[in-house]
Amino acid sequence: MIVGLIVACEVAFWVLLAAGLAFRYAFRMPRVGLALLLCEPLLEIVLFTVTAIDLKNGAEPDWKHGLAAVYIGFTVGLGHSTIKWADAHVAHRFAGGPPPVRPPKYGTARAVHEWRVAGRWILAAVVAMALLQTAVWYVGGDGGTESLRAWQQRMLWVIGINVIIAGSYTLFPKREPAKQR
Repeated sequence: MIVGLIVACEVAFWVLLAAGLAFRYAFRMPRVGLALLLCEPLLEIVLFTVTAIDLKNGAEPDWKHGLAAVYIGFTVGLGHSTIKWADAHVAHRFAGGPPPVRPPKYGTARAVHEWRVAGRWILAAVVAMALLQTAVWYVGGDGGTESLRAWQQRMLWVIGINVIIAGSYTLFPKREPAKQR
């Protein structure tokens, strides 16, 4: 049931995003589009509530509960930037908006960009880890929480990988090619 709900939340995220942008740009109803986009967090609240009820009713914590926490964390950390990205592309493509801003390619500006991206991923992982820890405490010492702890370790890997990637752009910045005459 939890996995099905996670899939349904993901599908609903993209449906709400598409509908919100369609109302905003195609139907020229920006308030309705905004209202649809503001419904996105309700999906995570539903998933969180159902997962908590499932655990409260005695379900053994397993990978599905961990996946739900990770999904919520990633939506918190990356959802807003995904919506902004889609909005910029749709505005440009269908509403005559300016072209989306491309990330810088070289030097310090690229390093700063990579640290911002890493920051979003780190936020996602930290939120997921906090939800997982809350689930561990919620279940208590009686329940088997090994799968939840395993998800926490995976989130530490996500943080480490993002720090390494952003750090590499800081330590080894890509230089702009020399202009030829």
